[in-house]
Amino acid sequence: MTRNRGPISVFIHGRRALAAATLAALALTGCGAEQTDGGRQAGSAGSSAVSQQPTTEQASAQALFERFRKACPESGVNSRRPDGASKPDTERPQSIAPGETPPAGPIEPAPPTGPEAELDDRDWCVSGHHEQRVVAALQKLPDPTAAKVRATLNSLGYTDERIHRLQQDGGKTRFHLDLREDGGRLCASGLAAGEASDVVPCVAVAEGPFKVTSETRP
Repeated sequence: MTRNRGPISVFIHGRRALAAATLAALALTGCGAEQTDGGRQAGSAGSSAVSQQPTTEQASAQALFERFRKACPESGVNSRRPDGASKPDTERPQSIAPGETPPAGPIEPAPPTGPEAELDDRDWCVSGHHEQRVVAALQKLPDPTAAKVRATLNSLGYTDERIHRLQQDGGKTRFHLDLREDGGRLCASGLAAGEASDVVPCVAVAEGPFKVTSETRP
């Protein structure tokens, strides 16, 4: 029996060493699991970044805007706003009421205000493309409720982020479209009213949340 104590002791010590080694391996495995979880979390963040990429609808709208830009002149020119070098029209006779004294100098036309003064030729061209397709679609809408107008605008490629102030007023619905791009200020003020539907340009703030600064509502 005495001779068996040595081997049993050695066997016990061996098991303890094996257990210690197993615990160490499990600890390392646990560390590896934390790194893997961390990797998954990084992957989730990556997935979140991917989700921030433009959706199909946004990409379609961007392609639409790009097509309109290419079909219009360069920005910066506003033929509706006369420059300082333009000469007043002195050939057109001015009607003077009886008893009034005619002005000594020529009468200059009043400068344009609102969208005509603030939007350039490119804005008006781009706006015309948007107006034409939107009005054509709204004229086919017999019952222009707010929900139906939104669905129609969505089908044309205008995402909800670009649709504002959608408000039903009896048998018609008013709305605004945010058409701003690259620091531009173009927007559209619309009226959905069947055959009487109309859309006109308006002016919004250049940056930040959508806010109309100048408009002549249809």
